[in-house]
Amino acid sequence: MNSLRLILSNPRYFGPAWVYASLNILFGTWAIYIPTVKDKLNIDKADLGIAIFFLALGVFTVFPIASRIINKIGVGRATALGVLFSSLSALLPLIVPSYYSLMAALFVFGACNGFTDISMNTLVTEIEKEDKQKFMSAAHGFFSLGGVLAGLGSFLIIGINNPPMHMLGAVLLVLGVNIFFFRKYYHVKAAPIEKEPFGLKLFKPLMLLGVVSFIAMGSEGAIVDWSGLFLKEISLAPEALWGAGFLGFQITMTLGRFVGDAISSRIGSIKIVSLGTSIAILGYLFILSTNTYMAIAGFALSGLGFSVIVPELFRIGGNVKGVQSSQGVAFIAGLGYAGFLFAPPILGFIAKSYSLLACFIVLLCCGLLVLAATSLMKKR
Repeated sequence: MNSLRLILSNPRYFGPAWVYASLNILFGTWAIYIPTVKDKLNIDKADLGIAIFFLALGVFTVFPIASRIINKIGVGRATALGVLFSSLSALLPLIVPSYYSLMAALFVFGACNGFTDISMNTLVTEIEKEDKQKFMSAAHGFFSLGGVLAGLGSFLIIGINNPPMHMLGAVLLVLGVNIFFFRKYYHVKAAPIEKEPFGLKLFKPLMLLGVVSFIAMGSEGAIVDWSGLFLKEISLAPEALWGAGFLGFQITMTLGRFVGDAISSRIGSIKIVSLGTSIAILGYLFILSTNTYMAIAGFALSGLGFSVIVPELFRIGGNVKGVQSSQGVAFIAGLGYAGFLFAPPILGFIAKSYSLLACFIVLLCCGLLVLAATSLMKKR
């Protein structure tokens, strides 16, 4: 919990951490109103799926150019501008009058969120380098905390009964807190490095990190989407427990990220990725037992394991020798988001063709692949 104490006691660290929370407050508030937007525009599920695809398209479109912009204007300034543009663009999907304008609005919202995501992870990487302090994992814990705050905001739906006003309240909360902390990191710029020609020597470690990121974030997305259905159809859990797996996953994910930096400082980034993967694999074995309470414990264990993996991948990627931190972060984020978005539908196809149990066997095998990849990282 040292990194959490560090964040809460020092504005230099709280400012960047609040950006993580801000991003999920905005995204979570939008997610709450997805059914409302669907009904308002009178579109079906297929149309809604296409519109949400444009949000993902916006994220991926900005990844190749984000590092150039960040390096040109400075990572601190880029993060501040990212928060501002993400806040303004969050209002667009809830005020658009038509289906096609919804697609455009979600594209802009996705692009702004993608840019902010790369900026804030690069910012934390650079501050860690400057101050010789680790707080990347705890900062990701604030991202999870932002989702909790967005969820609590759902209780305001009935009282407000106005989606744009609700989102405006979220935007004012985000900007109102951030405005006090912009000046704490606005001046931060990426430390100059001796760049090397981008060849196989640099591509190999980045690709290895990217593959691990793809699997880790893909597994997270799969558990978020499929845990409830697994408990319902495979474990035959009572209805009251269908959401217990997701809840356990989120709680341990948040707690794990708040203690991850202290463990990383003691054993190192690669070892903590290996440890987290081992815990996640143990969680999958619990899940595959199909017993309701064992499965719930398994989802919680998986959340604990995955909690430390992605923050450490960003930390490692931002410190690859000969690669600018923003480029390393962007590469890992790009493949990670690809996994988060594409893994659930791929596993859905497997579930339809075989069974939901087969999906988690595949996830277990992916965990074993990540464990093997960490062995390669140690050698490198």
